[in-house]
Amino acid sequence: MIKTLALAISLGLSLFLATAGSASAAPLRLVVLGDSLSAGYGLGPGEGFTDQLQKALAAKGLDVTVVNAGVSGDTAAGGLARLDWSVDPDAEAVIVELGANDMLRGFDPDQPRQALDAILTRLGERKLPVLLAGMRAAPNLGPDYAKRFDGLYPDLAAKHGAMLYPFFLDGVAAEQDLLLADGMHPNAAGIAVIVEKILPAVEDLVAQAKR
Repeated sequence: MIKTLALAISLGLSLFLATAGSASAAPLRLVVLGDSLSAGYGLGPGEGFTDQLQKALAAKGLDVTVVNAGVSGDTAAGGLARLDWSVDPDAEAVIVELGANDMLRGFDPDQPRQALDAILTRLGERKLPVLLAGMRAAPNLGPDYAKRFDGLYPDLAAKHGAMLYPFFLDGVAAEQDLLLADGMHPNAAGIAVIVEKILPAVEDLVAQAKR
């Protein structure tokens, strides 16, 4: 009788601990450090990049909270200045989407290179897996500028061992039906295209964060 009771208590305790552990498992926290392209500029609730990405990940069976740490108008240096509070201590993975405003303002590519280098260095010190989302220079800036600007993303990804998504606006840039009236920012349909294209890379990032 005593042995039977002890066995029942032991089995009950094991079941309780397993259930409690499962219930307390928190979603993986993925922070998107970016500018207006990822912040959801001009879009309604649920239409922005982080919202659509979280929904797409959930559809894949991945329990991920995607945190919107985008600030419209931010340069790479701006992202660096707010890095510590934008990428909070609970972050487990990061997408870095910065540099477009540096390019649009015609900044020397060395400026976003240095800022992104510092961002990746600091995230590396925190042992956070990173997906670096690249940008491409506008054609009117000329081939020399484009070579220096476009090349900084693969260079930095290789230097820091970060994952690289070559062009955040792939499939959307210059497609007027996928852009807002300003011709620059993606509309909700454009964001859906971005999410569809970047999703495999984000799935790899999530898998890396779970190791």
